[in-house]
Amino acid sequence: MSAVIVAVDGRRGRALADELELEGAQVRLVVAPNEPAAAVADAMAGPEAAQLLGELARVDLLIVSADRSSLTAQLVAACDRFGVRIIALCLRDDQRRLARMFGVGIGEAGADAASLLATPTIAADAAPSARGRVIAVWGPAGAPGRTRVAVELACELARDGRSVALIDADSHAPSMALVTGLADEGPGFAAACRQAERGTLTVAELARIAVPLGAVEVLTGVNRPGRWPELSRERVRGALGVCREWVTDAIVDVASPLESDEEIVSDLDGPRRNAATLAVLAEADVIIAVVAADPTSVSRFVRGYGELRAVAGSTPVRVVVNKARTGALGIDARGQVRRTLERYLGVDHLWFLPWDVKAADAALLAAQPIAQVAGRSAFSAALRRFVGEAVDPPVRVRDTREGRHSRRGPSRARVTHRAA
Repeated sequence: MSAVIVAVDGRRGRALADELELEGAQVRLVVAPNEPAAAVADAMAGPEAAQLLGELARVDLLIVSADRSSLTAQLVAACDRFGVRIIALCLRDDQRRLARMFGVGIGEAGADAASLLATPTIAADAAPSARGRVIAVWGPAGAPGRTRVAVELACELARDGRSVALIDADSHAPSMALVTGLADEGPGFAAACRQAERGTLTVAELARIAVPLGAVEVLTGVNRPGRWPELSRERVRGALGVCREWVTDAIVDVASPLESDEEIVSDLDGPRRNAATLAVLAEADVIIAVVAADPTSVSRFVRGYGELRAVAGSTPVRVVVNKARTGALGIDARGQVRRTLERYLGVDHLWFLPWDVKAADAALLAAQPIAQVAGRSAFSAALRRFVGEAVDPPVRVRDTREGRHSRRGPSRARVTHRAA
């Protein structure tokens, strides 16, 4: 006879407990989904916490809803110490990814008690996956919109079922938390870098310190620019290495300066302000270079592109012209930008994102991605085209309902590169 704790909310939890007892299981407790995690993390006090921890040490199985607040690294570690199996009830793809990451059993939210009791401890598809990509988003000084492009790029990639992380590695003016309305007091990318230096950074730890933005996991940047020494080159490289095992695509927003300042610093082993940017660009599989469609930004981009290519080496660079409009450059704004970059830089493949004031203002007002507040806007359509042509052809992801691989993202067919 199996002793079980059911951590499922409401009527479903009580009904599942009744079904388990009919199957011969002994249900010791029916609690709210987040109570086991809170008790293990000492966030829950009183006799209820003591009773729950005591029962957790005696049961054989914990059935819990697969949410970030209820399925945590601390809870999994405690159950491992007690020898308790965990079955995570999953309804969405992001919940299944969370369960697979922790290596616990996956049960469908509407499954019957018999099938849940027969669910194996380790998820069937928990085998190590291929290493993910690092996609860096860079732009010249000023405000070409690289943070906004990084956010929307991450949301678009996640729309097809990929596991995506959004990372703020800007050591000069981090703004990811401000744009997305997330708190920046948490650990974020700096904490991941510190743990990477000590060799203690794991996939589970990244999931713990990340903040969800819809289906995207976000590692916010340093909350004060003065903390830039925490983002050293070796730390950043180590953190990105673990990120490749964590998600399919890691979108990294970096600062604009590319200077290597060893010549003006007496301590050659000291920290470098631009080390994070240079490390990300060196590790990236694809670099998105963002330039705004105005004379100042184009001029700065022309001057900085040579340095970018020197740092990037053979890494592919996709050039995106953001805030495209006629007001700053005249009637043929796109043609002027295209001819300028082709003449001075030899760049002949460009993608244009329009200056969609209504969508941008709505996103700023809501502190949310444009994809969530204006998914049918001209900006979203142009970005979707850019992603489909230059960044992400449709990929094979696991169809958990049918147990086979299927092609996702039919709306983004692979298209040969061409000038926009």
